[in-house]
Amino acid sequence: MRRFLSFLTSIFLVFLTACGSVTPPQEFAPPGEIVTKALLLQFRHTSDRLSQSLQIEEPQVKIAKINVTSLEPIYVGNLPAYHLQGDYDLTLRLPHQKDTKQHNNFDLYLQRQIEGKTWRLLEEVASQWRSYLVR
Repeated sequence: MRRFLSFLTSIFLVFLTACGSVTPPQEFAPPGEIVTKALLLQFRHTSDRLSQSLQIEEPQVKIAKINVTSLEPIYVGNLPAYHLQGDYDLTLRLPHQKDTKQHNNFDLYLQRQIEGKTWRLLEEVASQWRSYLVR
């Protein structure tokens, strides 16, 4: 009987360990369109504050050549999320100027919502997550 209980305990621990290491499937990772929109949203958050403080017109922004170099599936708040890293090219158009910056690094957390139709950009601030709807 003691061996049987020991065996059951071992099996239980194996299953418990296996359940703890489950990650979201990579095939549900965000498509390129969502990554582009999330990068634009992240850029807008920064540029809005800067434009207001400098009292200048917001630039027109174009993001191109997105290169994802790392994709890590994780869970945040019991929902699948994806940590993406890579680089992209950025073109800014101001009233009298155009500037292109190549190979800008990015570090994004994107979370698929329960219904699977929408995504949210996640930002970790002081050990808590803020989220913004990606449109």
